[in-house]
Amino acid sequence: MKKIKEIIVVEGKDDTVAIKRAVHADTIETNGSAVGEAVIEQVKLAQKTRGVIIFTDPDYPGQKIRNTIAEQVNGCKHAFISKKEALPKSGRGIGVEHASPEAIRTALIEAQTMDEEAKEEITQQELMEAGLVGGPGSREKREKLGLILKIGFANGKQLHKRLMMFQISKQAFHQALEQIKQEERHG
Repeated sequence: MKKIKEIIVVEGKDDTVAIKRAVHADTIETNGSAVGEAVIEQVKLAQKTRGVIIFTDPDYPGQKIRNTIAEQVNGCKHAFISKKEALPKSGRGIGVEHASPEAIRTALIEAQTMDEEAKEEITQQELMEAGLVGGPGSREKREKLGLILKIGFANGKQLHKRLMMFQISKQAFHQALEQIKQEERHG
């Protein structure tokens, strides 16, 4: 089983159990979306000593936790799974705890560091022209783009910010769009 150097920030105990089924790793649990100062201090220490991977659920509360921590602790890596990978086999809910060990390992391997100083600007206009915001099917296209680029799902407003933070190049962006077009033609 692969050992992860960084400490993984998750939402709760069930997420820790799922992570430990997939890899050898230490976790910090936020225990909800109201991330307290004690948790932030733990994450800051973890970032200084070993590095941090934020791995929250692909839903609104998970994104809120991710944003709260990323705003206060620089240089964290971000791991994402798709909503499909986070669905339970039966019952309700969505979360890391439902993901397969393989999906968890893949997300951790592909974890990326956000950078507020992106080099190439992908414009809002380009997002509109690509059909990623404000049009029919734009949500589905954003979901596919997030999977291909390994940046997770984002709404129309957040997509631009996330492309910049992860320093997605125009070339990678256009290759991903081309892949989506190919899938739509052959799907």
